[in-house]
Amino acid sequence: MKVLLHDNHLHLRFAPLTLTRPVGNLRMGILTNDERWQLFLPNAEIFFATERYLTSKFRTIENADLIVNAAVIPTREMVDASLNLNVGEVLSKGDQWLVKKGENAVKTIEFDGSLIILENRWDIYQFNGLVLKSDFDLITNGRVSQPLSESNTVIGDSNLIFLEEGAQVEACILNVKEGPIYIGKNAEIMEGSVVRGSLALCESAGLKLSTKVYGPTTLGPHCKVGGEVNNVVFQAYSNKGHDGFLGNSVIGEWCNLGADTNSSNLKNNYSKVSAYSYETGKIEKTDVQFMGLIMGDHSKSGINTMFNTATVVGVSANIYGADFPEKVIDSFVWGGASGFVPFKLDKAIEVAKAMMSRRHVEFTEGDLEIFSHLSK
Repeated sequence: MKVLLHDNHLHLRFAPLTLTRPVGNLRMGILTNDERWQLFLPNAEIFFATERYLTSKFRTIENADLIVNAAVIPTREMVDASLNLNVGEVLSKGDQWLVKKGENAVKTIEFDGSLIILENRWDIYQFNGLVLKSDFDLITNGRVSQPLSESNTVIGDSNLIFLEEGAQVEACILNVKEGPIYIGKNAEIMEGSVVRGSLALCESAGLKLSTKVYGPTTLGPHCKVGGEVNNVVFQAYSNKGHDGFLGNSVIGEWCNLGADTNSSNLKNNYSKVSAYSYETGKIEKTDVQFMGLIMGDHSKSGINTMFNTATVVGVSANIYGADFPEKVIDSFVWGGASGFVPFKLDKAIEVAKAMMSRRHVEFTEGDLEIFSHLSK
C-alpha cells in the first residue's frame, strides 16, 4: 500500500519549520505523522505531496492508494475507517477532509471519532501533551519497560514511565501525575533533573545535569537540553545544552541555543500575542497568550541571547549580541539587535556540514537543493 501525506496547502502556515520539511514530517508528541502511519500500517510505503524543492529529500508519488491530510494526527479508529474506503470516497470530519481513496474522490464518508487537526504552528506545542499521551499508549501498548533505577524518586503511577533499551535515568525526580514520561533507546536523563510530565525523550536524546522540565515537552532524536524548559518541542539533532529559559516554543533540526539563551513567552500586559505569518508576510493577531520562540532548521544563538515573545527565526540564521533582536528574523542572516547581514550560501553549507558530521549525518543533495532554494 502506498500512502501519500498531503500538505493540503499548509506549507507556509507552519513555516519556518516547514521551509525544510513537509507538514507530514513535523514532530510532536513522540512521533512524526509519517512515523505514525508507518506504525499503523507496517507494510505501507509513505510518501509526501509537498513543495517541489522538498521532493529531492522527501519522496513523492502519483496514484497513491490513500491520500492523507498531513495536518491530521491519525488514530487507530481513523486508520481503520480509511482502509474501509472505496475508490472515489473521502473520509471527512465536518468541513475537513481526512483521507481520500483516489485523487478525484468526492463521495463523503463522515468520521465521528475524536481527532486532533493542526491549524497553526503554535498548535504543535499547545496540543503536544494530548498527542504525547496518545503516542505513549500507541508505542508502549503490550510492551514491558526496562527497569527504572531505584535512585530515582517517582511521583504518581510508575507505569506511566517507559524506558527503551539502553535508556539511563539516575537520581532524578519524575512526576507523572499530569502525563507520562517516555525515555527512548539510548536516551539519558542526567542526575539531579526534575521532570514534570508529560515528556518524550526520543532516541539518543538527553537532559543535562539538573535540568528542570515542565511538561508537556518533546526532545526529538539526538537533542540535548539543559536549564529550564516548559512546553517545548525540539524536532531533532538540536541543542540547548546550558542554563536559560525556553517556554511554549518549537525548535527545528540542527539548531543550537548558546549558554544562557532566554526567550520570553508572555507579554508584560498579559494580552494575546501577535506573530509573523509566512502566508501573509505580516504580523497577525492570534488567540494565544503564551508563545515563545519558533526557530527554523540550522539556526543558532550566541551566549546570553534574549528573544522577545513570539519571535520567529528562519532557516540558517545566526543571532548574537546584547539587547533583543527583531521579532522576525530572516533565513540566511547573521547579526542581532544592531542589524543583520547576509549569510552567504557557501558558508552556511560549510557550517551545516560541520555540525552534521559531528553526528555522522551526511549533508545530502536534497539538503543542498533546499538550501539553494531558500537562500535565493
